Amino acid sequence: METIKENITEELRSRKEKYRNKVDLLLSRIGLLSGEDKLLMTMYWEKGNSLRQISRLAGLDRKHVTRRIYNITERLMDNPYIDCLRYSHRFTTSEMAIAKDCFLSGLSVQKIADKHNSSYYHVRQALQKIRCILENIKSDSTACELPENENMEFVTENGGMANADI
Repeated sequence: METIKENITEELRSRKEKYRNKVDLLLSRIGLLSGEDKLLMTMYWEKGNSLRQISRLAGLDRKHVTRRIYNITERLMDNPYIDCLRYSHRFTTSEMAIAKDCFLSGLSVQKIADKHNSSYYHVRQALQKIRCILENIKSDSTACELPENENMEFVTENGGMANADI
């Protein structure tokens, strides 16, 4: 049986609390995932399965599973998609789907274009707009630096659409 350690320094207690908060945040964001990614993260973080067990069940190499769980964890913890959800009123439905595929699922622009039956250019343009809006939110700015002579549609504060020739 473990004994209770009473002489824990304040620094150690603070580090443990910070780690617990990060784990709680991660567990709350696992629901944003879908498919195999959600299954892997649930098995590892919620059920406590070892990487060896998960790799055997998935039929994948342990190193592959380790790298994949690490990458998914990184995407969930520091993710522009969370900001997109917070400010979803500024994005269209298709832009939110593109943001999820890019920032949460980690798909390439070409795979996103194939998935949404869209052109590579359209997806790239939507991602540029998304990144610009997120950057503006972080910097409290209204200026958007996009390539010249591009016609972009933006969602205005009242939810309407506006064209901006940049």
